[in-house]
Amino acid sequence: MSVTTAARAQVSDDAVRIGVLTDHSGGFAHLVGKRSVDAAQMAVDDFGGTVLGKPISVITADHQNKADIASALSRKWFETEGVDAITDVAGSAVALATQEIARSRNKIVLVSGAATTELTGKACSATTTQWSYDTYALAKGTAAQVTKQGNGASWFFLTSDYAFGHSLQNEASRFVEANGGKVVGAVRFPFGSSDFSSFLLQGQASKAKVIGLAMSGADLISAIKQAGEFGIVQSGQSLAGLAIYINDVEGLGLKTAQGLTLTTSFYWDMNDETRSWAKRYMERSGGFIPNFITAGTYASVMHYLKAVQAAGTDEGTAVAAKMRDMPVNDFYNKDVAIRVDGRVMHKTFLMEVKKPAESKYRGDYYKVLAEMSGDESFRPLSESQCPLVKAK
Repeated sequence: MSVTTAARAQVSDDAVRIGVLTDHSGGFAHLVGKRSVDAAQMAVDDFGGTVLGKPISVITADHQNKADIASALSRKWFETEGVDAITDVAGSAVALATQEIARSRNKIVLVSGAATTELTGKACSATTTQWSYDTYALAKGTAAQVTKQGNGASWFFLTSDYAFGHSLQNEASRFVEANGGKVVGAVRFPFGSSDFSSFLLQGQASKAKVIGLAMSGADLISAIKQAGEFGIVQSGQSLAGLAIYINDVEGLGLKTAQGLTLTTSFYWDMNDETRSWAKRYMERSGGFIPNFITAGTYASVMHYLKAVQAAGTDEGTAVAAKMRDMPVNDFYNKDVAIRVDGRVMHKTFLMEVKKPAESKYRGDYYKVLAEMSGDESFRPLSESQCPLVKAK
């Protein structure tokens, strides 16, 4: 029997199915949702549409930013619909819930849309990999840099009240204090808030030099716009967005967003290769500028399919091991390793949003302030609480 024939016999249900579990209707929908589905399908199409001689299909569902709905959907997908891998999983709470369902079934989770470090920490799983970003990298890239520059002697945090926000605030506080700054206070708000006035007033009253926005998506846009109405920046305080997407910058406009510093693992306009991929994606998606979750979703699906091909099976444990054995190579990852805890060790970049006069065309929004290697960007293994690390 040939190797190829043996491998084909190990593809469950004679098909490989990828589920994009994402936010189609809530506060992250403008960043992920259909955009992530387009990225996953583009990866499948670029791969050739089949693996080990079997068809690859992509399905999607709306988790509504609720952990119980995410659990129910992932359980149904794995148990009755033959899904082999789930990607995106935007939102840390839903990602953690999905990871638990997948762990007990040896199924693959490709996290590109959730940032909590618990995914590669105490909650880590041998069949989960974390792409795009995490709260450690975002906090280190932004909070540490602002404080080092002497502009962040004191901080007050506005924090989204769920796992992502908590993790982002905790990591940022750590880097503020490690670089000589002080955290003078914080306030938590419910995810999906529309009125930030009372929270911003608390930040203003704190007299902190920097108001750190430990939030993302629609919440971030609303908070920055309302901060402008209160004249917070004009009165001498500054805003530090700890999780900003290029689509947020476009939505705010450069006049409002100019000067913001942020950390990202992907910028579509970085080089010829990223521009070429982004052009193809934008043609497919109706002009949407790809963000780091979009890029991470594509990269994760492509690497997963390469691992299925190399492993000769879609069985989760074998594929996950092969994913860690193989370096990640695509339009923006070059020989990037995946650690035992599942962390994808790509580069990150500290960016500054351009002034309107500096931007020459749509999407020309960033200038690079610093480039950081994966080892510089992400939490050291020595600090991980992942049982896989200790076992190794």
